[in-house]
Amino acid sequence: MAIVKWEPLKDFVTFQDRMNQFLSDTLNNYETENGRLVQDWVPAVDVYEDAEAIQLKAELPGMEMREIEVKIENNALEIRGEKKIEQTEKKENYHRIERVFGRFSRSFRLPNTVAQDKIKAKYDRGVLTITLPKREETKPRSITVQVE
Repeated sequence: MAIVKWEPLKDFVTFQDRMNQFLSDTLNNYETENGRLVQDWVPAVDVYEDAEAIQLKAELPGMEMREIEVKIENNALEIRGEKKIEQTEKKENYHRIERVFGRFSRSFRLPNTVAQDKIKAKYDRGVLTITLPKREETKPRSITVQVE
C-alpha cells in the first residue's frame, strides 16, 4: 500500500476546479447545428507517472485521428480538436441527446524532466495515449553505500 501525504486544502482546490468548470460550461457560447446543441466540451484525461515516463490518456470516443491535434509549445502540451455531429436526423425524432459534440482543448504544463523530443502519441479505440519519456539525467537511480 502506498503512503499518501495528507493535503487538507486539496478538497478546496478540487471544489474550486469543479466550480470553475461548471461556470465555464454554463457560460460557453452555444451554437446549433441542424437543430442540435453544440458546445465546447472537455475530454476526461488520466495522468500516470512512473520512473520512465509520464503518460496521459484522453477519452475521445467517436473521433478520427485526423480530427485531433497534439502540439507542444512553450513547455506546454495541448490536445485539441472538434467532434463533428454524425447524424442529420431531425431533433424531434430524438427522445434524449446526451452525447457531446463540438470543439475541445486541454493543456498541460510539461515538467523539466520530460524529454520533449521523444514524446509519442497513439490513438486506439477512442483513447489518445501520449507518452512523455523522462530525460535520462532525471530518472531515479540507486547508489550503493559502502560501509568503511
